[in-house]
Amino acid sequence: MAWLCTYLRCDSMVAVTSTMPNRRSTAPVDPGPCVWDFPDPRTADDDGLVAIGADLAPATLVHAYRHGMFPWPHGKRNLPWFSPNPRGVLPLDDIAMSKTLRQTMRRSGWTATVDAAFGDVIDSCSIRQREGTWITPKMRAAYMDLHDMGWTHSAEIWDGEDLVGGCYGVLVGGMFIGESMFHRVTDASKVALVELGSRLHEGGAGLIDVQLVTDHLASMGARPIPRPLYLELLVELRDDSVRLLCDRLPVSRHLERPQNREC
Repeated sequence: MAWLCTYLRCDSMVAVTSTMPNRRSTAPVDPGPCVWDFPDPRTADDDGLVAIGADLAPATLVHAYRHGMFPWPHGKRNLPWFSPNPRGVLPLDDIAMSKTLRQTMRRSGWTATVDAAFGDVIDSCSIRQREGTWITPKMRAAYMDLHDMGWTHSAEIWDGEDLVGGCYGVLVGGMFIGESMFHRVTDASKVALVELGSRLHEGGAGLIDVQLVTDHLASMGARPIPRPLYLELLVELRDDSVRLLCDRLPVSRHLERPQNREC
């Protein structure tokens, strides 16, 4: 299990120095106990389906994410909960930046924030879905409730005052479960992912859970790991205290960090 350590507490990314502003995300509010009895995620079927039903109350969602499950609405069917095997993860010290992406960061003049426009980010992610969004009005309301309670966070990329890209997800201790991303300008979603990884690392997180590895995410370093290993990492990370830096910062600062590899 020695290689497991490559996913945790990596030191190769450039941290934000203490001379910068230091506005942090708030500590999450305990939502209380979950009233639903979820099955063990290790009992999921071949498609990763664990259960059907329950609700989107804060206590339900936090319990599910803390135990390796997430909701994924499919039309008007009862709410399904998934724990795929393998699980896609993105190590914080191995987010790949292509030459093109580095050029974008150098020339764009973009800046980045955390939690400055969570509602706008989730709405933009909903609009961009091509085959019908899973971000239903009920899902949006549930994630907004979690945001108000300090559980969900967004990274925003700005061109001046225009929001050009972003991503959002659920922060469970030191594990960030990514839910969706969007871009209005080429490379803006990729920059958002780099930004998120940097701030998670600086805040003491261990790993980004991307759920499923797409070609887009694989190009940036995402990889599949077996569900048992993912659940082990989740248990190790989920009670950590992580607060994200929220201040507006230039994305060009990421060019200073060592590049492990280029895609």
